[in-house]
Amino acid sequence: MGIVLGLDVGTSGTKAIAMDAAGKLLASALVEYPLHSPKPGWAEQDPADWRRAAFAALAALAAKIDAKAVRALGLTGQMHGSVFLDDKQNVIRPALLWCDQRTAKQCEAITETVGADRLIAMVSNPALTGFTAPKILWLRDNEPDACTRVQKVLLPKDYIRWVLTGEFATDVADASGTLLFDVKNRRWHTELMGLLDINPEWMPPAFEGPEVTGQLSRDAAQKTGLPAGIPVVAGGGDQAAGGVGCGIVRTGVISASLGTSGVVFAFADTVSTDPQGRVHTFCHAVPGKWHVMGVMLSAGGSLQWFRNMLCQSERAVSEQTGADTYEYITASAARIPAGCEGLLFLPYLSGERTPHKDPYAKGAFIGLSLRHTKAHMARAVLEGVAFGMRDSLEIIREMGVAISEVRASGGGARSALWRQILADTGRAPMVTINVDEGPSYGAAILASVAAGLHKTVENACDAIIRETARLAPDETASAVYDRWFAEYQAAYRALAPGFRRAAELIG
Repeated sequence: MGIVLGLDVGTSGTKAIAMDAAGKLLASALVEYPLHSPKPGWAEQDPADWRRAAFAALAALAAKIDAKAVRALGLTGQMHGSVFLDDKQNVIRPALLWCDQRTAKQCEAITETVGADRLIAMVSNPALTGFTAPKILWLRDNEPDACTRVQKVLLPKDYIRWVLTGEFATDVADASGTLLFDVKNRRWHTELMGLLDINPEWMPPAFEGPEVTGQLSRDAAQKTGLPAGIPVVAGGGDQAAGGVGCGIVRTGVISASLGTSGVVFAFADTVSTDPQGRVHTFCHAVPGKWHVMGVMLSAGGSLQWFRNMLCQSERAVSEQTGADTYEYITASAARIPAGCEGLLFLPYLSGERTPHKDPYAKGAFIGLSLRHTKAHMARAVLEGVAFGMRDSLEIIREMGVAISEVRASGGGARSALWRQILADTGRAPMVTINVDEGPSYGAAILASVAAGLHKTVENACDAIIRETARLAPDETASAVYDRWFAEYQAAYRALAPGFRRAAELIG
């Protein structure tokens, strides 16, 4: 029946998967690479690392499957990152990533130039440090010699598209996160580019998720072991592709993704915009549809930080036993009651996007006492992230978007305790499904539509995705969390001015 591939150019590594028309995972491969932070708040990667990882992951995949049976390849990847190419298609400098916070001044300049309300009316979103447009302005302001050489600006997965096919293209979902895209009309916003003095020719053509954008080149085929000429599909930014991979293709079903970042993702048949710009409204990878999305920058990343910095003994035991360190952490957290006996955690280790739009925000434990143990701190991290996700849920509800169930995805969703905390804090059923491959799986679903294995994205999800478990909210715990959620929100408001002052002191 044919095989389709999905390739995800992620923040920690590039993942490739192969699946059949029924959605059965046939093989997968992951190649990791580093993230660089040359200054506080900066986050960069070398696109050459993505190139090497993409070739290596696809080659590893090709060795495990019948490569001649591959019908199409779908692409996805981390959103908002900027790859600057010169007139010879050479990378000018390391790519600025989605979690990079250096562009606060450029965001302020964009808002002042265009007007806050007008900007949201034009591109459905406010100016945020993670987006691509302020990165372009930062390059112009701080590295003008490099900026004069720019001929093309690509998102991470679209740089790999060019590497694999020689074609410049993007998809409407990923393009929505540049702050240069007319989300309502699904096209580049040339008027806004004119106001910001950004050359529209720098941006590649934008396609719907299942559309074919090129074919695998002979050079890429030689490096990967895949046949030349395989159709390469537009795909989607990692959140839109992840939404497809979770079956978020109809009204009422939303997802909560606990990866490095935390994302609440809701399907929308029509454009729905928050006037305050607290959540994002982007085109979906489903043709002609949209999604509303709240993003917190350090969800699973907060727990990873806790593990790396404070759990050396647990990591040592894990190395001896082969067990997952996170299992030890969550097992200890499970012994602590809801509310952590007064301990709160603000998960703003990388600044924050939803709902605060605050690049200066910082993480904090609040309420520490002699009573509290490392187990309390572990649970506080889980609850703090859940409160951050609830911020997005509350805004989406305010917008009138229906929520019948929440589908959990991402590495953090493997924890039953964390899923229950999310159900209790959000007061919505938390559902798991039969697949947990993330954005790469959604990219493969989009490829299956392009290959003709399924008629539409909705048909493909109906055929492939099934519910496997459901956790209902516990009313007693929910009542506790309602009270502490109010304190969580108050804590940020009280500390926010100090966060900005501290950033100024650090410089």
